[in-house]
Amino acid sequence: MKKDSKIYVCGHHGMVGSAIVRKLEKEGYTNIVTRRSATLDLRNQQQVNDFFESEKPEYIFLAAAKVGGIHANNTFRAEFIYDNLMIQTNIIHAAYLHGVTKLMFLGSSCIYPKFAAQPMAENSLLTGVLEHTNEPYAIAKITGIKMCEAYRSQYGCNFISVMPTNLYGPNDNYDLNNSHVLPALIRKFHEAKSNNNPQVEIWGSGTPKREFLYVDDLADACYFLMETYSDEAFLNIGTGEDISIKDLALLIKDIVGYDGQLIFNASKPDGTPRKLMDVAKLQSLGWKHSISLKQGIQKVYEEVKEKFVTV
Repeated sequence: MKKDSKIYVCGHHGMVGSAIVRKLEKEGYTNIVTRRSATLDLRNQQQVNDFFESEKPEYIFLAAAKVGGIHANNTFRAEFIYDNLMIQTNIIHAAYLHGVTKLMFLGSSCIYPKFAAQPMAENSLLTGVLEHTNEPYAIAKITGIKMCEAYRSQYGCNFISVMPTNLYGPNDNYDLNNSHVLPALIRKFHEAKSNNNPQVEIWGSGTPKREFLYVDDLADACYFLMETYSDEAFLNIGTGEDISIKDLALLIKDIVGYDGQLIFNASKPDGTPRKLMDVAKLQSLGWKHSISLKQGIQKVYEEVKEKFVTV
């Protein structure tokens, strides 16, 4: 990409998209195109085609998606499959029609089977059943991968796909009903500390293990791959390290400075037992994460702790 290449960051207002914009600006790119959903509904094919006709982007980071944690995924199953299928289908097809030079599609680690061998390598895709709670979202993301492969095969499009692990960082969602586990725990512990609550409830047994990547590290990896990688095979992006939910809770408890007890509510779903990415391919290309989990959580907590309203 040249410094004045027209780059469309799809979903720039979200956690991932905003991190990619920050990275591009830091690297000196001056022609970044963005649109809020209020002015461009990516689920609307005509609006998307009109946008491509007028703006003619050369490069695309497809980071727009409807996302959420276990509760949101399982409650709004129709919305998660419809919205994500429509967004990515419209963007990918328009990118082909309008001769986009290169597109990067961002998926999710939930594409892998519920009981995939750990760590999850790229070749384990479609080798088993998916986790039920986020199956609609996972199927949409798998479809995005296959669309990029198909458009490359039939039309020669330089469309690549990357699958990030669990993410956290600036512009995350802290709604306790719809957020992912890490931001939810940060908010729970902060509010419990502020209100002198004697205990904090943690959903599930605490035994599942998860991998977490700071979103600015993801943006760095996406930029690196946009510049250096053009193969058909999709790539995992992660740290290659994981932690149990219980140990994550204890780490956040320590960072926040909360002194109360942890109560694990085993009646709530655990989700997939373990989700650790095999990042050997990515590391062989020369990229590795630079922000540790403790460093990342400390940075996030300093940024967001004033935002939470306490009772």
